[in-house]
Amino acid sequence: MSAVEDRRGTHVDNDQPHPWRRYVALGDSFTEGVGDPDPAHPGAFRGWADRVAEVLSGQVEDFAYANLAVRGKLIGQIVADQVEPALALKPDLITFSAGGNDVIRPGSDPDAVAGLFRDAVARLSGGGATVVVFTGLDTSFTPVFRGIRGKVAIYNENIRAIADEYDAVVADQWSLKQVQDPRFFTDDRLHFNPLGHHEVARMVLRTLNVPNELEPLQPDPQPPRTWRTARAEDLVWAREYLVPWVLRRLRHQSSGDHIAAKRPQPLPVTIMAPGPDPAAGPGEQA
Repeated sequence: MSAVEDRRGTHVDNDQPHPWRRYVALGDSFTEGVGDPDPAHPGAFRGWADRVAEVLSGQVEDFAYANLAVRGKLIGQIVADQVEPALALKPDLITFSAGGNDVIRPGSDPDAVAGLFRDAVARLSGGGATVVVFTGLDTSFTPVFRGIRGKVAIYNENIRAIADEYDAVVADQWSLKQVQDPRFFTDDRLHFNPLGHHEVARMVLRTLNVPNELEPLQPDPQPPRTWRTARAEDLVWAREYLVPWVLRRLRHQSSGDHIAAKRPQPLPVTIMAPGPDPAAGPGEQA
């Protein structure tokens, strides 16, 4: 087996250090880490990719990590703006999550998304890097996105077929049942909060079969709500999040306009000092 072939697929030998030294993350707000504030950099986000990079960096020397993801981007923009810069960085581990912003748009076609996705994975896998792709979340638990569950399922089947074609690794959000709970999301009901990003990081590390000390976290109990309270919260959500989203669509604007990638070059990873993780609830630590 060649060195290129040996790097593909999941890392299966937990008795040896993982094989990766340069990790590049591509995507949109999910990979940028929106919803998970970075305590070390006010106004910036941490997210699951940073959390994964911290674990990987702690196990080998000379590890570097870049994150090219920008919130609000459609798959065509991600492919056009991030794939070639990512390849220029010569990574041996790539995570690629794209198409979610397309799928949630009314009238979008998951098969058209798959065409762009396939092109990107073909290019990203050409250099022999391990490529990790993501299925979409099962939206049955949330009334806001329950109606697109079937479209997400089609998107997921396309992703699995592309991963099989190019020997990519599938990080399966659809089966990540523990985050199918509003308490793992921010108030916008779209982005993971620190708890959600922590659980996604744990899932990615399991998918790569990398040992780690990240423990499962439990959210605080949901306080009881009356029907009237729930409807009032729905109105607040619609006013603060849904209406601005619709207006941006009508104006052909994006939340990522004028936003640059937070980590465009591979750099050493600063490991957060031991202590309470922002994702942890009272009395819990990651």
